Amino acid sequence: MTAPGSDTLQLRLPLRQEAPQSAADFVVSESNSAAASVLSTWPEMAGSVLSIFGSSGSGKSHLAAAWVERTGAIALHGAEAALVDPRELEGQMVLLDRAQDADDESLFHLINLTQSGGGALLLVSRDPPGAWACELPDLRSRLNAIRTVALDAPDDAVLGAMLKRAFATRNITPGDEVIDYLARRIDRSADAVEHIVDRLDACHRPVTRVLARQVLGDSDELSD
Repeated sequence: MTAPGSDTLQLRLPLRQEAPQSAADFVVSESNSAAASVLSTWPEMAGSVLSIFGSSGSGKSHLAAAWVERTGAIALHGAEAALVDPRELEGQMVLLDRAQDADDESLFHLINLTQSGGGALLLVSRDPPGAWACELPDLRSRLNAIRTVALDAPDDAVLGAMLKRAFATRNITPGDEVIDYLARRIDRSADAVEHIVDRLDACHRPVTRVLARQVLGDSDELSD
């Protein structure tokens, strides 16, 4: 990252970007309630850095979106951290989604800027910061010291909400019995949700439990 005052031209990004996902349809459940509780009041003090992490579909980006809406934070994504003038982030609340994709130098400066400038930094990733690969020793010590909150894999409530959203983007409204049926049988991930909804949509038929069973190849039940 270019230091403030350098004559090198820096790329600039609009800082008030839309958060990764809308918070309006976020479902609080046992799998994410701990993180939801922390983010409802965080940060309690200036200079705070927090990491929330979890698997795909665990709700971490939705929680981050709710935090951005509540605080008016600046939303950045992964490698974008290297493209922003650091002087515009000083003293600000910042979300870095896909934080593990940021380069070492950018992440190091962003953490330092938050802690010295009185802002707040929320890091969102699949793995905790202590597990990230990095080559800067000073960055490693900072990553290891960051407060972390884990989100579990989606439970039935979260998976059901993910299925409803995926169907809604395709203008499909299956009954609750179909959602419950699928939630009990697919892998608990965003990829699995998109995969099964794509397969059902491709059938060009009303999405019923009979169709869901046929597409899944489920022979455990003999009737709808």
